Amino acid sequence: MARVIAIANQKGGVGKTTTTVNLGASLAATKRRVMLIDLDPQGNATMGSGVDKHQVERSSYDVLVENLPLTEALEYSETAGFHVLPSNADLTAAEVHLLELDDRELRLRRALAAVRENFDYILIDCPPSLNMLTVNALAAAQSVMIPMQCEYYALEGLSALMNTIESIRARLNPQLEIEGLLRTMYDPRNKLSGQVTEQLEKYFGDKVYQTIIPRNIRLAEAPSHGLPALHYDKFSRGAKAYLALAGEILRRDEQLVSAH
Repeated sequence: MARVIAIANQKGGVGKTTTTVNLGASLAATKRRVMLIDLDPQGNATMGSGVDKHQVERSSYDVLVENLPLTEALEYSETAGFHVLPSNADLTAAEVHLLELDDRELRLRRALAAVRENFDYILIDCPPSLNMLTVNALAAAQSVMIPMQCEYYALEGLSALMNTIESIRARLNPQLEIEGLLRTMYDPRNKLSGQVTEQLEKYFGDKVYQTIIPRNIRLAEAPSHGLPALHYDKFSRGAKAYLALAGEILRRDEQLVSAH
């Protein structure tokens, strides 16, 4: 049964899509069966996984609004090694159409129920706002991974996200947990990085991943080639960092299983 992880932060430019694509490729490289769900109308995770958003006939819009079975919209990316539920500009209209539907917050959860058996990990790339698409992701997920930059405003944005997670937990998804906080675009020379890390560890303890994602030019270049960093330059610091993150997640999951 797949672990469903939403990758969310309403602040843009913190590395959500980079994390979704590269973590997906790293988990797939360990022979895990992975599905990436792109819920951002920009379709960057789709393109970064090697699927052309302009060519797809069916997308996450059809699954959420038209009740299309998820398997009928899935694409397999040879280059990334995982399945993708693609997104494109059509998804912009989903926001409006979903508001007219009765079960608008639970559409994704229902769609996933039919396919969870077929995967080990399902990663959802959320849009950079707390809209109905993000609510669908949080209602469908078991946990939320929060990528964030170690900068002054990051902590402010975090409290808003925590409030949203609490309200989703209260109304729609009591099982929703914090998967972990991931420090991205990390620059160790920056004094603020250390201060923010201290604050995060104080409030979130071992939910803060030990793995840190560095600023890395290869991570920035890879999407324009439609490749995860692992397949663009597997020796780059960025690719190695996401492999380390996948390892950390797999170890945590094994510990949870053995604890039960």
